[in-house]
Amino acid sequence: MKKMLAKEKWQGALYSLAIVIVLWAVVSWLLRLPIVPSPYAVAVNIGAVFHSKMEIHVLYSLARILEGILIAVLIGVPVGFLMGYCERINQFLSPLVYFTYPIPKIALLPVIMLLFGLGEASKLIMIVLIVIFQIIITSRDAVKGIPQEIFRSLQSLGANQRQVFTEIIIPAALSDVLTSIRLALGTAVSILFFTETFGTEYGMGYFIMDSWMRVNYLDMYAGIVVLSFMGFFLFAAIDIIENYTSSWR
Repeated sequence: MKKMLAKEKWQGALYSLAIVIVLWAVVSWLLRLPIVPSPYAVAVNIGAVFHSKMEIHVLYSLARILEGILIAVLIGVPVGFLMGYCERINQFLSPLVYFTYPIPKIALLPVIMLLFGLGEASKLIMIVLIVIFQIIITSRDAVKGIPQEIFRSLQSLGANQRQVFTEIIIPAALSDVLTSIRLALGTAVSILFFTETFGTEYGMGYFIMDSWMRVNYLDMYAGIVVLSFMGFFLFAAIDIIENYTSSWR
């Protein structure tokens, strides 16, 4: 059953990709303008320039996303679990989370850059700010959704607090945490693209904007396609992790 669902999911992704390519090809054929090259021309260009020009930008962007998500998980998951498990901590931190979460994070970019400069730190901080609130709230709600009878059953057998977290909270909430990461990933990629247009020479955001300013539309579209596939494969990787770690769901 699980293999059938996975197969259907990948088939759906391939169908969607085929539709996008067909529509793109039709638009390119109708317009016949350099600003909308054909999918074939872009694919050929990716093969020609990936290793010579684009690979280093992909590696920089990928590293920033993975580092930002890792930091957000290491901070956000424990905080969310504690908020869900301890009502006093939840009452203390919830107002702070609810007040800061709705703030458009992109509006904080000038402040972050003034405080931490134009280097790697500001880019990582922006990704963390985008991802961490969803992780905190989802982790907290996942713990709150665990029936209290499960906690009482384990505690009646003499379990300590560490065992409560390792045997109940982490397994029960892990799938929801991965879902929150999956949902935040698209926004994180968008923010990364924006931050990479400032104070850097590496990253897909820089590559795409630099190609646009040089009127190199083939490179520009190649960068957009590669960035999209990078986000897709990160998304798929989270699905794979969830299948292995939360197969019971």
